[in-house]
Amino acid sequence: QVQLVESGGRLVQTGGSLRLSCAASGRTFSRYVMGWFRQAPGKEREFVAAISWSGGSSSYADSVKGRFTISKDNAKNTVALQMNSLKPEDTAVYYCAARPGFSMVVVPGGYVYWGQGTQVTVSS
Repeated sequence: QVQLVESGGRLVQTGGSLRLSCAASGRTFSRYVMGWFRQAPGKEREFVAAISWSGGSSSYADSVKGRFTISKDNAKNTVALQMNSLKPEDTAVYYCAARPGFSMVVVPGGYVYWGQGTQVTVSS
């Protein structure tokens, strides 16, 4: 069992930066692929980024590539999402998710554990 708690979401202006953090419980955190997803009002939940269990590999949605960076600290049981050059279309609730194993899956259904989400609002 893994419990995830996100933090760091807030209102920010276009072009600004935010760092989201996800704290995980559980002894085997290092064996999980971690992902960030987001969901805007009226839209489906979409993939943002994922990182391998070791932290050595990562994957990004095209819409955030070059602006967002995912990182993982197995010693602290945390995963972070650094978001730069934010745009109004980045406004959404951001969710942290975990899946056991080694495959970096980009669909929500591939993840077993989810946090409660943190709101990110980018003003124009």
